[in-house]
Amino acid sequence: MPAAAQGGPLEPKFNPMKIFTKRVYEQREPTDGLRILVDRLWPRGLSKSAANVDQWIPDIAPSDELRKWFGHDARRWPEFRRRYFAELDERRDTTTLIRQLANRGRATLLFAAKAERMNNAVALREYLLSE
Repeated sequence: MPAAAQGGPLEPKFNPMKIFTKRVYEQREPTDGLRILVDRLWPRGLSKSAANVDQWIPDIAPSDELRKWFGHDARRWPEFRRRYFAELDERRDTTTLIRQLANRGRATLLFAAKAERMNNAVALREYLLSE
């Protein structure tokens, strides 16, 4: 049953132009808006001041088991997304928090992976936009 039918407000859908993904190693830009690190582990070789992260939410990252299984293997991407989305379905409080943060203005989901098109931040953005 939709939240509105239960008496609660529906969360507005994201405007895809308001939420982005970016490597945490890239320089902060004014267009980043709120910078949210969505990796479970802190990025190697990067100090907290150099990262310029506004919020770190490690609990939204894939489980260690899923992250290790995926290993950024492009052949595993579809199955990784399916499994990660199932994990995200169990983390409604955290996905709601990210929605609330992003709904305040522009937000950038930060990741450390070298693979810019197949990583947890890209999958998370897709998940958030699909609801």
